[in-house]
Amino acid sequence: MNMQTSFMILVLNLLWLTGCAGYDPNKPQNPPSEQLAVEQSIARFIERDRGLQAFFDHAHGYAIFPRVGKGAVGVGGAHGDGKVYEQGRFIGNASMTQITIGLQLGGQAFSEVIFFEDRYALENFKRDEYAFNAQVSAVAATAGASADADYEQGVAVFSMTLGGLMYEASVGGQRFKFYPQ
Repeated sequence: MNMQTSFMILVLNLLWLTGCAGYDPNKPQNPPSEQLAVEQSIARFIERDRGLQAFFDHAHGYAIFPRVGKGAVGVGGAHGDGKVYEQGRFIGNASMTQITIGLQLGGQAFSEVIFFEDRYALENFKRDEYAFNAQVSAVAATAGASADADYEQGVAVFSMTLGGLMYEASVGGQRFKFYPQ
């Protein structure tokens, strides 16, 4: 097998893996296990950085992805499903897919929360195929990290590693899809 064929097999496997955990519109919209995962993820974010409580309390809305799986060998992919809230009320589901290219190797799981500063930022997210590019970066949720964090382009993004090991020097972006309740 030549190098080009091996690379294509790797890319197809990564795309297949990121697509396997996709959203199913026929499944219940907010099963108790998913709600529990969201509540536990919020608690972990706040436990890691108490200042995030202010974001949860004052943001117009937020999207939370309790578990995102990520893997890479040169080309990387990640996928996770989440819940979207507006002023504390559940309004729908979301999926996140990430593709990266660069020097990277490994696998990890992480949680991510995206806060929307105002209604305009949330409405932008709810439009089909919303994407973050390299200009909007996540802040690692560590003690005190939220003190220096602020909204950029109407959003503030925080991530928290759950496990795994990833070496990465890559560029790419995240793409989101919103599914109203």
